[in-house]
Amino acid sequence: MVYGLDGNTALVAASSSGLGKASAKALARDGANVVINGRDEDRLEEAAAEVRALAEGDVLPVQGDLTDPNDIARLVERTIDEFDRLDHLVTNAGGPPSGAFLETEEEDWYQAFDLLVMSAGRLVRESASHLRRDGGGTIVTITSRSVKEAIPSLVLSNSVRMSVIGLEKTLSKELAPEVRANAVLPAPHETARQRELIEAAVDRDEFDSYEEGLDAKGEINPLGRIGDPMELGDVVAFLSSERSSFINGVAIPVDGGQGASNL
Repeated sequence: MVYGLDGNTALVAASSSGLGKASAKALARDGANVVINGRDEDRLEEAAAEVRALAEGDVLPVQGDLTDPNDIARLVERTIDEFDRLDHLVTNAGGPPSGAFLETEEEDWYQAFDLLVMSAGRLVRESASHLRRDGGGTIVTITSRSVKEAIPSLVLSNSVRMSVIGLEKTLSKELAPEVRANAVLPAPHETARQRELIEAAVDRDEFDSYEEGLDAKGEINPLGRIGDPMELGDVVAFLSSERSSFINGVAIPVDGGQGASNL
């Protein structure tokens, strides 16, 4: 065990795929009991099997929609019922639809806010008292590099995710010293979503093969590749551990140096 999470309990939202699943794997591999969540029950059970293959502790899948306050309350309740503690919360949600500003409707903005911001706020509200018990805990928020630099055709992500960072920074002060709150800002990683995007580009004859498309995605990164999801998961596990005990209120890019922002 690298980070000493044995016996802890972690709840990872939107973890049936992608970076949420990678975070759950990293936490489970280091000994934490892990609660994973997703809307699709079949996909959630498949993810649970993957996490269990690495886990040192127990894995509990809980189906639920992060835009439904009742499902969020039930998710935290099931966690406490099963493990009688909650040490680490990882907030996460799928990205809102892409599109330029003039292509969006007012309802798109409300839906993006509900998905990205209110899901995180509701999770923290339900979890805060439990995180403060037993010596305190951690919150790690998975957002996007779009909070540092606006990405073309992603106006909803560029705009709304900034609110998540404001929430994270506020929580780092309001819940301290018992609870530390930090955020990670990933660039593209080789998730199922990225594979779908590359395969769609191959179907449009933009690339001759998946490998060519993957290489093209990586060319714009100083490290010459996109990330492995577990590289992001390892950062989440580190921020959830005592190894990061004096890191609080920061937003850490996990992007291979792709960003151009000085701050």
